[in-house]
Amino acid sequence: MQLPEGVSPTDPIFPIAAASELAGMHPQTLRQYDRIGLVVPGRTRGGSRRYSAYNIVQLQEVAKLSAEGVPLAVIQRMIDLENEVQHLRDRVRDLTQELREERETRPGARVFATNATGGVVTLTGTTRIRRQTDVVLWRPPRG
Repeated sequence: MQLPEGVSPTDPIFPIAAASELAGMHPQTLRQYDRIGLVVPGRTRGGSRRYSAYNIVQLQEVAKLSAEGVPLAVIQRMIDLENEVQHLRDRVRDLTQELREERETRPGARVFATNATGGVVTLTGTTRIRRQTDVVLWRPPRG
């Protein structure tokens, strides 16, 4: 689905009639999915549903899985897990950006990592860390 310039896939822009047509579903099905929390659109100030391009893709996927006999409860769990993964990816992106900004604004700041056994390692700009390593940014108190 091609979106206009400057429109994010998560921006709620489609009214229910357009969303139902794009998803190939009856509007009442979209309302039911909203009621049970399966695919929840954004809302206008007046309470009208507004679906994003991402919601449309979710609806199409729900229709496909449902046609294959997957129960709605299982589909709901899959959507919940996808949303959680996306949230975690966003959080990692934000923390990575925060770390980058901190390093740029405080060239002398030290960053430490801890490993699974509790060992502490000072990280430099070129140090690679393993996935299971927790990164902790220490900020000295300002004062």
